[in-house]
Amino acid sequence: MNLDHIRNFSIIAHIDHGKSTLADQLIRMTETVTEREMREQLLDSMELEREKGVTIKASAVRMIYKHRGEEYEINLIDTPGHVDFSYEVHRALQACEGAVLVVDASQGIQAQTMAHLFAALEQNLTIVPVINKIDLPAAMPDEVAQEIEDLLGVPAEDIPRISAKAGVNVEEVLERVIAEVPPPKGDLDAPVRALVFDCHYDSYKGVIAYVRMVDGVITGLPKLLAMNTGKTMEPLEIGVLVPQMLPVNELHAGQVGYIATGLKSVQDLDVGDTITLAARPATEKLPGYRPLKPMVFAGLYPTNPDDYNELRDALEKLQLNDAALTYEPETSQALGFGFRLGFLGLFHMEIVQERLEREYDMDVIFTAPSVEYRVVKTNGEVIAIDSPAALPDPTEIEHIEEPWCELRIFTPAEYIGPVLDLVTKRRGELKTQNWLDSKRVEIVCLIPLSEIIVDFYNELKARTKGYASMDYTLDQYRPSDMVKLDILVNHQPVDALSIIVHRDQAYHKGQRLVSKMKEIIPRQMFEVPIQAAIGNKIISRANVKALRKDVLAKCYGGDVTRKRKLLEKQKAGKKRMKMVGSVEIPQEAFMSVLSLEEE
Repeated sequence: MNLDHIRNFSIIAHIDHGKSTLADQLIRMTETVTEREMREQLLDSMELEREKGVTIKASAVRMIYKHRGEEYEINLIDTPGHVDFSYEVHRALQACEGAVLVVDASQGIQAQTMAHLFAALEQNLTIVPVINKIDLPAAMPDEVAQEIEDLLGVPAEDIPRISAKAGVNVEEVLERVIAEVPPPKGDLDAPVRALVFDCHYDSYKGVIAYVRMVDGVITGLPKLLAMNTGKTMEPLEIGVLVPQMLPVNELHAGQVGYIATGLKSVQDLDVGDTITLAARPATEKLPGYRPLKPMVFAGLYPTNPDDYNELRDALEKLQLNDAALTYEPETSQALGFGFRLGFLGLFHMEIVQERLEREYDMDVIFTAPSVEYRVVKTNGEVIAIDSPAALPDPTEIEHIEEPWCELRIFTPAEYIGPVLDLVTKRRGELKTQNWLDSKRVEIVCLIPLSEIIVDFYNELKARTKGYASMDYTLDQYRPSDMVKLDILVNHQPVDALSIIVHRDQAYHKGQRLVSKMKEIIPRQMFEVPIQAAIGNKIISRANVKALRKDVLAKCYGGDVTRKRKLLEKQKAGKKRMKMVGSVEIPQEAFMSVLSLEEE
């Protein structure tokens, strides 16, 4: 097939604006999948995606569409909408020439719409705007079309208005893609260059790479070379995604497909690598992707210490499929050997936890999430720390800097008060307030990253009845009065429960943590003190009362000294037990640090 008859495009939108439903309709319309195999959200193949109703992985599908008597090969890459998975969107966009921007007719342009749109414009993609959900009672297609015209300069009357759910006017989207999205540029005679935009591990075929062919043709199963890692591979099969894997005999420039590399080790191939022929390698590799910087860090430990090696293997395989995940080994006195993981946000962390538990059958404990702080020491040295355990001695610290980010919130005008209240409560500062129209406002503010990683999004949704949306980008580091809050159980610090907090909030957080731990830690045969401390100063304390046997049950009447003797004996026993007794801390205690935000 010649290159002029190929179109590669992504669907981008804010979360829940109907990307996956539109993808379903396009697949149904082009008869890519038989009616019997068709189901809702076809491309969301992960059980977790279907359960949570969100797309987590970008997934590709090839469709054949007849237009004016000619056949077109259309490759669609469906992308996630959630802010934590924007890296999936960036990778998908690099494999395309165009993007269909879907906007909900009842909600208009939202924060993620803007974020994904700017990402697509950065890659110089052709944008095809579409207004979806015109069949909703609250739909305002004319106002939304006007918003898009103001933003992109596309005449409002030219924007297709569709209902992906009802299948209204969906064909026009494909017509627009064929008319407006440019065909891929590529040289069929040049040495092969294929960009790896995603990978996963298959126990039969080894590492499977999803590729966008940029130049050249792969015919049959020649020996291939990964240019970044320098590994050669003998592929088991090559093929296209429909959306299941369909083996083919050749992949040429402009196409999107997969290569079952047969590589057994997960380190042998990176996402963003360039694959070329070993016999005739390309001289220049493709630009690939910028390495991602994790925003949130947490410790991960197996509940059973013997599972450490299985956990390491599971993380290796998961990292291949999720390039934004980083990990390195660490140890904790309370939990033994584990890993320090880096995530893009809290939802990302939650998804990783669920995938480890479901797909790899691991039983794990996560510690409290933290962000990366910069510590300026008294000798002028600057170190980056992402774990409270790594904080140097307070006497060596000149000051601590914490990351601040620029936060954009789109909200209906009636919720400005609650939103600003939430921002100021979390130490945020208002930067600007832009009115988009008479009903909607964009609030731009600066806020510490540590304040938005836990529960900020949920609270924003609760205060605005679900109407607000947000997006954030890292801005700068600023000096802050941060302290390490330790939790001591029976006078022993539990390193996995330590958190870094702002001094103003330390007393309040310490008190709440102690009260929470008092409920969770089971009663022992001796009294267990739980304390919150900053350095050597105890700021809060609660005692878990001892379980006591009624030793006076047999004393009826008689001399009081007899009773006293029995009580003193019990007291001495408890004291001895307290010196040697150790307290088993249940898993909920580590989870309680996560749910410490406003209950």
